[in-house]
Amino acid sequence: MAKITRPQRAKPAPVRTPAKKAAKAAPGAASKSASKTAKKAGKISPAAKLPSAKSKAGPVKPVKKALKATKPWTPAEIREAFSRFAQANPEPKGELEHVNPYTLLVAVVLSAQATDAGVNKATRPLFAVADTPQKMLALGEDAVRDYIKTVGLYRTKAKNVIALSQKLITDFGGEVPRTRAELESLPGAGRKTANVVLNMAFGEHTMAVDTHVFRVGNRTGLAPGKTPLEVELGLEKVIPAEFMLHAHHWLILHGRYTCLARKPRCELCLIKDLCRWPEKTA
Repeated sequence: MAKITRPQRAKPAPVRTPAKKAAKAAPGAASKSASKTAKKAGKISPAAKLPSAKSKAGPVKPVKKALKATKPWTPAEIREAFSRFAQANPEPKGELEHVNPYTLLVAVVLSAQATDAGVNKATRPLFAVADTPQKMLALGEDAVRDYIKTVGLYRTKAKNVIALSQKLITDFGGEVPRTRAELESLPGAGRKTANVVLNMAFGEHTMAVDTHVFRVGNRTGLAPGKTPLEVELGLEKVIPAEFMLHAHHWLILHGRYTCLARKPRCELCLIKDLCRWPEKTA
């Protein structure tokens, strides 16, 4: 009698639960997934922001507080400083050589981005043959260029000297004008040039701010400013009128020979006890 074979029932496959899948996932995957999901939603959960125990990042350093503004000079201190300058050098002179307002104007135009000594070396022979606008025009641009070829930017400056000479003849009767606006209208002349000419040629109480005056005004705290114009206006505001005629010369000379850019000679400074610079060397 044949045996009846009953088919065996297939054993159901084990169902993996989400907990088991999570158990097999790499450590930290769940938190990364949560972080990514939160980022997509535009938010990051507080847990995602917290550093892990293995994080090497140290605590965030606090931002340093801004330095306090330099204490302004008092009127008495400013008067004392310029009294010392006046006592040490009662009649300071500009170092650009010239024989009249016109040659002063030309010398100042040539002094841009050049030293006074270098300009003087070039202008001595030039002014010996051309000390008026008319003579300079007769000399011509090529000849002027040859005289000043040792001065920086000499090609452009030669062109400006001829152009300003022509404008002086055409618009001002061959004379150097006596207003800042008119002087600034001349080729190659800016506010500093106008202030120097007005001060040295015509005795005006102007403040010409070059690199030396700009440095001294800021370093000492006498008249801090981000631009030469800010320093100029600041100095004009605080310097007593009785010192304004020579003030820019005192400050130029102080910056050129004492308050040097790289190694200021504080040990020789007349106003070191008044100066606000925190890095004084003496």
